[in-house]
Amino acid sequence: MKKILFVTSEAHPLIKTGGLADVSGSLPKALTELGQDVRIIMPNYQSIKRTEDIHYRCTLRVNNQDVNILETRLPGSHVIVWLVDHHEFFGFPGNPYHDGYGNAWTNNADRFALLCRIAVEVAMNRAYLDWKPDIVHCNDWQSGLVPALLSLEHSRPALVFTIHNMAYQGVFPSSIYYSLNLPGQLWNPNGLEYYGSLSFLKAALTYSDRITTVSPTYAKEIQTAEFGCGLEGLLSFRKEFLSGILNGIDMDQWNPASDPYISQTFDSTTLAKKGLNKAELQKRVGLPVDANIPLFGLISRLVEQKGIDLVLDCLPEIAGMPLQLVLLGSGSRSFEQRLYNFAETNPDKIAIIIGYDESLSHMIEAGSDIFLMPSRFEPCGLNQMYSQRYGTLPIVRKTGGLADTVVDAVPETLNNRTATGIVFNDAHSGTLMEAIKRSLLLYNNPKIWRQLQINGMQKDYSWTNSAKQYMTLYSHL
Repeated sequence: MKKILFVTSEAHPLIKTGGLADVSGSLPKALTELGQDVRIIMPNYQSIKRTEDIHYRCTLRVNNQDVNILETRLPGSHVIVWLVDHHEFFGFPGNPYHDGYGNAWTNNADRFALLCRIAVEVAMNRAYLDWKPDIVHCNDWQSGLVPALLSLEHSRPALVFTIHNMAYQGVFPSSIYYSLNLPGQLWNPNGLEYYGSLSFLKAALTYSDRITTVSPTYAKEIQTAEFGCGLEGLLSFRKEFLSGILNGIDMDQWNPASDPYISQTFDSTTLAKKGLNKAELQKRVGLPVDANIPLFGLISRLVEQKGIDLVLDCLPEIAGMPLQLVLLGSGSRSFEQRLYNFAETNPDKIAIIIGYDESLSHMIEAGSDIFLMPSRFEPCGLNQMYSQRYGTLPIVRKTGGLADTVVDAVPETLNNRTATGIVFNDAHSGTLMEAIKRSLLLYNNPKIWRQLQINGMQKDYSWTNSAKQYMTLYSHL
């Protein structure tokens, strides 16, 4: 049994802004079920959803600040969670990284440096918790100083760092380095210095024993200038310590056979019942109820990374085709407005819901025939896996985790029954439009379509698979 300290800035269902929280809520549970002793450490934000008992464990003094460690459990599990409690940094409303207006907290460097310092004290068994991990598993830039600070310690635990998205790096002016009172020997171009600035992400990539990312294809992509976001040289240099392990999905939460959010449960043997969810979704979003018209779904942040501009470019042509589109998401105001305008002039074709709605997202996965995911880059992606589980065929661009999880419907894969969706290569509206037309041709052949649905529904995207790969990685450290 290994003792693993899992350092993260968010974990579902305590608090969530994106895929990192899904991983931090699921992977520790899966590792625990495989017999490991996993503890999560994260900030005690005001907006954490508290359902389990929380009690005080100790107070630490680091960098002239008194910080409490509180203990609770990850809801629905036996995983212990240690909350870093410092009211001045974490005790106010808003999301972990931004205020209510979407502006990054001005003291983010101080906030997450404090999380890192406390994690180091826990890792070195100096936190009065009587527990020392064998492995410290850090996630994304917010935990990036942990490997750097632990590199200065004798008999430290082994260090694993997971990149969930290279685009977020935690880069701050050099003056912040000194105000954080960080050790002088780390400040050099082979350490935390990044073109004269401080980079939390570079710190982690430099000092971790192993680097992972959330899909095998993304692990290759981030070693190139297109996807490496300026750190491709360092990643190429460390490539023998870099690997990609695909994220899993919560197979209980996303299960069409038992989903409480959908009007009719179904599985691969009762696929005809999926149509009742389609009718319910059409009613819910105000589209004409029609069993025969193909219904496209899209759930996404409305930003360029997700290829929303490609969808917008296709909308005039889509409006003239026999299909419907329901879109749920929020993001760029200009994208939101353009989508709204289009929905107003095509109310029988397109329904736009701005915001996020958990129950509606489940209804879209269950009720749609086809799911659009034309991302420019996608470290892993989850919705393409949810879609396959619900017999909804994903249309994806060949990048990152999308390339690793969706098998394109071509003659060979149709014959050997491995095809699960439509894959296109270039981030152009023309190639997306071709993919949409291909999906309509397949949709009009019910026998082939049903086989594609069954192929996708039978794939195993459970966290157990991913956790076993992490166990193998840990055992090699």
